[in-house]
Amino acid sequence: MRKLKLFFCLPVLSLFACSDDPISEEIQVENQNQTEKVNSNDPLVEVAYPDSKGNVTDIYYTGMKMPVENVNGKYIYQGDIIIPKGKSSKSPVQLIYDFEDIPSNKSVGRTSAYWTDNVVYYEIDGSLPNNDRVYDAISHWEANTNIEFVKRSGQSNYIYFTPGSGCSSYVGMTGGRQEITLASACSTGNTIHEIGHAVGLWHEQSRVDRNDHITIHWDNIQSGREYNFETYAAGGYDGDEFTSTLDFGSIMMYSAYSFSNNGQPTITRKDGSLYGAQRSSLSNGDIEGINSMYPANNEGETGNSYINGEYYTISGLTVLRYSDAWFYYSSNGWREVRLYNGFWYWA
Repeated sequence: MRKLKLFFCLPVLSLFACSDDPISEEIQVENQNQTEKVNSNDPLVEVAYPDSKGNVTDIYYTGMKMPVENVNGKYIYQGDIIIPKGKSSKSPVQLIYDFEDIPSNKSVGRTSAYWTDNVVYYEIDGSLPNNDRVYDAISHWEANTNIEFVKRSGQSNYIYFTPGSGCSSYVGMTGGRQEITLASACSTGNTIHEIGHAVGLWHEQSRVDRNDHITIHWDNIQSGREYNFETYAAGGYDGDEFTSTLDFGSIMMYSAYSFSNNGQPTITRKDGSLYGAQRSSLSNGDIEGINSMYPANNEGETGNSYINGEYYTISGLTVLRYSDAWFYYSSNGWREVRLYNGFWYWA
């Protein structure tokens, strides 16, 4: 499992895969003067806006360049991940300073993306139907990880479970109220998945080494949705994975038929065979990865442990941990950076 600890600190953990079941329901949508058949009701594919499609554009977020879809005024990444507009830009911004130029005051909106002290505060919209799926998902997370979920009582940073047209979430603690949207069709398993994003997990099929384990069938992907299948290497990042192989059982893995335009698989194993995805529970790999991101409070002096070879997003920048130091991939290649008073500077 890969942890793109873009949280931040988002480890790109291994995620889940799709089912062998092709398409549960087909609808016709207009796309660039073509009519495509899409799986609009696949319970193993979380999508923020199932019935809408926007223009794809490149943005910069936490120092990473990434393609997003602009739907209903929101930036959507890989189907169900919402990228906060206020913390992204259309062009690169200064995130690393020379030491003498570090601002005296912290800029607004910076966050480590870790939930402090392993505690996630939450609130549930009174109009959200079937609250049991939220409570069941939270219970599953608490039973299997070091994370505790506490009902909000005035805290400024919290998750807000609210109705929506699909299933979606932000990644990591973004600061302030961050929504997890749940349509009526979003199950307990989908809710576990979206909470995974909220605590810092990305999708498994984006592992840098994914081509060693799976084949992407580009011709079967809906036109304009190809960007959902890019790896993090496409944004200029590379690095080792937390686990030695892609975790097909992860609850964060794309379905084999994700965004199919013709009922044929968009992802198969390397040998061409199908795999079964699941939205029932966190896999052993998911649990291993999340507990490395959120170790028990008695592990380490700070409560956080950093693993060499993993990416983390800290104070607004995605960095690689290597030889117990931090590195950022700049236009001049990898360079060491250091953190001081919430700001990064060149070592």
